[in-house]
Parts: sequence; C-alpha cells; structure tokens
Amino acid sequence: MNPLAKIPSNSNEALASHSRGQQMLSKVPEVTIYFWIIKIMATTVGETAADFLNFNLHWGLTNTTFIMAVLFLITLFFQFRAKKYVPGIYWLTVVLISVVGTLVTDNLVDNYGVALMTTTIIFGLAMLATFAAWYASEKTLSIHSIYTTKREAFYWLAILFTFALGTAAGDFIAEGLNLGYLNSALMFAAIIGVVTIAYYVFKMNAVLAFWIAYILTRPFGASLGDYLSQSRHAGGLGLGTMGTSAIFLVVILVMVIYLTKTKIDENSRLRSED
Repeated sequence: MNPLAKIPSNSNEALASHSRGQQMLSKVPEVTIYFWIIKIMATTVGETAADFLNFNLHWGLTNTTFIMAVLFLITLFFQFRAKKYVPGIYWLTVVLISVVGTLVTDNLVDNYGVALMTTTIIFGLAMLATFAAWYASEKTLSIHSIYTTKREAFYWLAILFTFALGTAAGDFIAEGLNLGYLNSALMFAAIIGVVTIAYYVFKMNAVLAFWIAYILTRPFGASLGDYLSQSRHAGGLGLGTMGTSAIFLVVILVMVIYLTKTKIDENSRLRSED
C-alpha cells in the first residue's frame, strides 16, 4: 500500500498525513537469506575488526572503543532519523554495533579483569531484561513491528546485548573451556541448524525462532572470525584480522549495493495499530 495514495487536499493536512505515512514504514529488512548472510559476516567483522584496530594498528583498547562508539552513535542517529529501511544505513549500524559489542566485552575482560563466564551471565541477563521490558511495553518482540522510535530503541539495545553476549560466550567456550575456535563454530552452527529444523518442520514460534537464531549467530560469527584470523599455532587458519575483515567487508558491501538496487528485502508493510 502506498502511504501517499490518499493525501488530503488541504496542504497542512496533506503534510501531516505524508509524515505519518513515512513513520509507519518498517525500519528493518525482511528476513531473507541475504539478511542472515550479511548478519553472520557482520558478526565476524565485529570480532576481527576490533582486534585489528586494537592490536595491528596499535590504537589500544580504550582509543578503539571511544572511536568506534562515536562512529556507531553517529550512524545510529541517521538510522533513527530515517523514515524507512535504508540498506546502507541499517547494515552499517549493524557492523558498527557488532564492533562496539565486542569492545564492550573486551574492556570488561582485559581492562577490568572480569571473567568470561561472568560477562556471559551479565550480558545474558541484560539481554533477557531488555526483551522483558520490550514485551511488557509493546506486547510483541516481532521485528516486523519496528514502526516507532520506542520499539526501535528496544530493538537496537537488544542487538547490542546479543553482540556483547555472543563475544563473551564464544570466547568462553572456545578459550575458557578449551573447545577451540573451529569446534565452537561448528557447535553453534549445529544448534542454529536445530532451530531451523524446529521452525520449518515442527512449526516453532517464528519470533522465538528468529531471536534464538539471531543470538546464536553472534558466537558462531565470533568463533568463525577467530578461527579464520588467528595463527595456526593458536588453532586458526592464519588469515589475519586485516585479511579476514577486508574479505568480509567487501562481500557485505557488494550485497548491500545489490539489496539497495533490487529492494528485494524492503519491508513496506504499514502498522495496522499501535
């Protein structure tokens, strides 16, 4: 439905109606295969880019955190200002929040000595509290209901905690429990596969399935990023943080350009009620 289809003849009423129509457009993409591919790559970049800026460029953890947080907040500002889903802005926000989420966990672990298991529990509880507050306020956790500023704020806060949790959980299992990067990635991939089967075969609730998969793709991406970038001596493939980040960023860029041109993941539904 075109929100401009029934604009009143009065110019002031027309302007108000136009504004309301724009605000009703969904702010997130349709959940397609492209969504999951870019999301997993963004989570991997979050892990490798944070390490590259921190260690390879010698920015240090504090400087890296400050710079990336500022860039993220600037991008998030434009995301909130947008009246509909814009692939370039949305996915840049996801990439940056992935990096920031990684840095939040790294700061707690490296600068303040908080154990990985403790950070996993903290961010797990924070994420659950965000979902509880979101549902109590809006009565839904569906990403297809992101039509208001409040819902979008809950959405991005939840995503921040999923990224921080994923980094902590991925590192805890791979390093703390000595499972290794590859085995950790395979384990999380297997669990995601189980959720996928539960959704398509056993009709698992769509919203629940989405968020479980979304949460699990973060530790999967973090473990995959470490496996690709770390040295062979450390149990990785030795591609390096710069090489891994560059490859994934180029693929993300190509896919976002494709989505921008084709608009195949554009969600043009209007909210029916609020």
